Amino acid sequence: MTVYLLYKLQCHLTESLIIVTVKHSLKFFFCQTSGVQNIPEFVVVGLVDGVQKSYYDSRTERPEPKTEWMKKLMKDDPQHLEWYTARSLHVQHLFKHYIENLRKRFNQTEGVHIFQSMTGCNWDDETGQINAFNQYGYDGEDFLTFDPQRLTWIALKPQAVITKLRWDGEEDQLKCNKNFYVHECPEFLKKYVQYGKNFLQTPDNVKPSYCHATGFYPDRGLMFWRKDGEELHEGVDLGEILPNNDGTFQMSADLNVSSVTPEDWQSYYCVFQLFGVNEYIVTKLDKTVIRTNWGKSGSSNGKPAHIIATAVVLAIVLIAPVAAVAVVAYKRKKGE
Repeated sequence: MTVYLLYKLQCHLTESLIIVTVKHSLKFFFCQTSGVQNIPEFVVVGLVDGVQKSYYDSRTERPEPKTEWMKKLMKDDPQHLEWYTARSLHVQHLFKHYIENLRKRFNQTEGVHIFQSMTGCNWDDETGQINAFNQYGYDGEDFLTFDPQRLTWIALKPQAVITKLRWDGEEDQLKCNKNFYVHECPEFLKKYVQYGKNFLQTPDNVKPSYCHATGFYPDRGLMFWRKDGEELHEGVDLGEILPNNDGTFQMSADLNVSSVTPEDWQSYYCVFQLFGVNEYIVTKLDKTVIRTNWGKSGSSNGKPAHIIATAVVLAIVLIAPVAAVAVVAYKRKKGE
């Protein structure tokens, strides 16, 4: 197969103050694929306030904490780990069944197909307001969404009406959904925020710098930290390549800069390379332009600010494959 790549790559750092906000979010992304080689068929990614906290896939069938505070939580609360494992395994079996049914319903016999879901809740710790959500998509297009107020499903495509009617009739499952959105999800979110806050406020806590690349395609990229021309391995935590809602992908690499002196900052670089593109995107770790709030404090509720520095790398890539092998979700987004 021959693939031609047309691309425009951008790399920049933005400067802003990052503080602890009073609005928090918990999101779970579920993704089931069919016809895709060399990646797990089923993946779950959990995020708190936009930061990945956990990962699960059908190959290992066990949750993997992605933050130190999440590791501590799972160690302190084994029952939560058991719940997380059982829940992921249950959804894994359901999604495999769902995607097989949808292929028949859409009269599809082969090719690459993707069934996705995003579920979770938002919490305002000043007002106490809770907003829940649950959305499904198939092959890059909206399929179903849940109305937690009315406890009913909304079909977003004609082929989704059958599923809506069946799910609306499952009263026990609707009660289970309501319990999750009203009680479990907010309780989990509050617990995650508390653990994360305690960890970030620890005096001897590791200070990380995050390098983030997003908007690239396909899902094959290379990212690493480099110092004085040499690739770093110690103190570097390389994240998984994760899907975006628009069919593109993102990844990040965390660097422990606790022991880095101000004089050494100019020696550190984040490097990103997309598959099939010869050039590298190189971003210098520069305190004068990096998005950071080190040495600052303050928030709307008087709590200490997060200690965090983020290097943002944006890669915009357009793919025009000659052979008919591509991610369906991206192919359907014509003109993007």
